[in-house]
Amino acid sequence: MRITRRLSLTLFAVALFSMTLFSVAAATAADDGADDGFVDIFNGKDLSGWATDGKKTYKEGAEKKPVWTVKDGIIKCAGKNPLGFLRYDKQLRDFILRIEYRMSPKCNSGLGIRGTVFTGPRATRPSMAGYELQVLDDSGRKPTPRSSGSLYRYVAPKVNASKPAGEWNTVEIDCRGPKIHITMNGQTLHDVDQSKIKATKDKPLSGYFSVQNHGRVIEFRNVRLKEL
Repeated sequence: MRITRRLSLTLFAVALFSMTLFSVAAATAADDGADDGFVDIFNGKDLSGWATDGKKTYKEGAEKKPVWTVKDGIIKCAGKNPLGFLRYDKQLRDFILRIEYRMSPKCNSGLGIRGTVFTGPRATRPSMAGYELQVLDDSGRKPTPRSSGSLYRYVAPKVNASKPAGEWNTVEIDCRGPKIHITMNGQTLHDVDQSKIKATKDKPLSGYFSVQNHGRVIEFRNVRLKEL
């Protein structure tokens, strides 16, 4: 009888220990975002899956160098050409995209949303064909339709949440049909329905995501996508 009781207690202890291990493993997986549905669309090593629109190289003396490079898990834009884009080479419709960026002083850049392939004409820029989320070294300034975080030329952000040059900024872009929700550094910039705004009601509901080269050094990392 005592042996049976001891065996029962032992089995109970083993079961309890196993359940504890399972709970810890589940919590760890949740903390790591293993089941959050996001995937890395920048592999941290090279630009596989991305396309360069505009000039791909610039001259430094007699040497040609790439505008876009990757080092230590960071995409770096040399900022040597007047205008160009690095485009994720897959059209997106409904999605959530997360990205971090770090500007150089006086930087002017942007994040293209639901754009087309930039071929040179103004109409093919993301800010015309779709949207450009403005990236500008203007931390602390009043938000306007052309300030950091604006849907450039169309909609001013609720706040200017941009950090100063040299610091990393975190952006989340959530597009579902005509509804666009964007946060920067934990603050809401936009929560709009483009169909309700005269200037944006005819904007496309799908297209390409891109990052912009506009003449200054800028870096990007941790580009994660969840298609809905």
